[in-house]
Amino acid sequence: MRMWDVITATAIIGRSVRCHRHQEAIYLFSKMLVSNIRPNEFTFGTLIPSSTALRDLDVGKQLHACAIKIGLQSNIFVGSALVDLYTKLSNIEVAELAFDDTHMPNVVSYTTMISGYLKNKRFDEALNLFQMMPEKNVVSWNAMISGLSQMGQNEEATNLFINMMREGSLPDHLTFPCAITAAANIASLGMGRGFHGCAVKVMDDLDVFVGNSLISFYARCGSIEDSVLVFKKLNERTVVSWNSLIYGYAKNGRAMEALELFKKMKMDGFHPNGVTILGLLMACNHAGLVEEGLSYFNMLKLEYPRILNPTHYSCMVDLLSRSGRLGEAERFLVDLPFRPGIGFWKALLGGCQIHSNKQLGEFAVQRILALDPADVSSYIMISNVHSVAGRWQCMSIIRREMWEKAMKRIPGCSWIEIRGKVHNFVTRDQNHCQKDEIYMVLKVFLGHINSDKQTDLFK
Repeated sequence: MRMWDVITATAIIGRSVRCHRHQEAIYLFSKMLVSNIRPNEFTFGTLIPSSTALRDLDVGKQLHACAIKIGLQSNIFVGSALVDLYTKLSNIEVAELAFDDTHMPNVVSYTTMISGYLKNKRFDEALNLFQMMPEKNVVSWNAMISGLSQMGQNEEATNLFINMMREGSLPDHLTFPCAITAAANIASLGMGRGFHGCAVKVMDDLDVFVGNSLISFYARCGSIEDSVLVFKKLNERTVVSWNSLIYGYAKNGRAMEALELFKKMKMDGFHPNGVTILGLLMACNHAGLVEEGLSYFNMLKLEYPRILNPTHYSCMVDLLSRSGRLGEAERFLVDLPFRPGIGFWKALLGGCQIHSNKQLGEFAVQRILALDPADVSSYIMISNVHSVAGRWQCMSIIRREMWEKAMKRIPGCSWIEIRGKVHNFVTRDQNHCQKDEIYMVLKVFLGHINSDKQTDLFK
């Protein structure tokens, strides 16, 4: 190392980092210091990501301290690496200090800090910093759109994509799947169709990533025929393409098509993964195909035992419970090769609710509350079991217990898209701007229903 200079040492450290030999890179850096070779900004910018990859915050802090001693902590390469380190391994406040200490941060620095804000669900700070960026590229747009979508801020993600187009920034093959997925999450069929048209204009040939997101989008919006069209037009298919359509058929109650597609998938030489199996079991579940579901599960258990996970077993419990085969579902739970979690008992309780099995339902509730004493949904479900069976006193006792424990149910939400705008509703909603008109029409409908009932009585 005595013959090395800083350029040579940095190049060798960089080669170790690129080969994922991070411990070796850190060792070489320590030897570099012992040999009195003064590191430069490129040395720190190359090496700090190794401490991030190793998830070793202490090493990262030592490198930061070393950079401060040399006076390089404000350099753009060093600062960007430090921001990435602290957003991933420390708290966001430390990352903010590193960002503020960076002299003239560039698009990489801004994008890294924005990703850190989104990871910590600080959406306002992320959006404000994004708007402050002196320049934006497709990577920064992608980080913002995908981050918002992954954190459940789907309307903001779709609006941001529209703003991106208005500002003249061209999306790439990574932008479209993020935007299309966000549109799928809010079931905005019109908006997603617009994104599809935009993708066709921008990209000469839709790649497999955009195609897969479109298959999933149309299926989730109930337009399975469009999913099939996109699937057929794909020049290249992956197992994700097949899974997306199998899932689409399952979600839309087209179980036989899902099972047929699985056979074609195997004939085309594709091997199923855990998602494929889950799609098949969901298809059987939604269509009540109990024997077919059991047959596929047992076949897959023999052919692909390694890819089975607790979710597949939970789906089988749900399938048996929904179909009224509660005794088999209970035995299936007892014979599990692992300890069932709360989802398994909720699946059994759901079947008890459908088929008014009070005794087994109460047993399932006991198991659920042993795992999570604050679970509200189990109280609601067993209360409904008593309600369907006409056991009003039992139902009243459970509701009183919920009230005494200050347990509140999170209301379910539904929505509808009209002329490109999504309208959200909850039970007994009083917040919609057209609530008076909606309730007036509902009253008219209820009047017609009651009138028809009375007419039937006189027939």
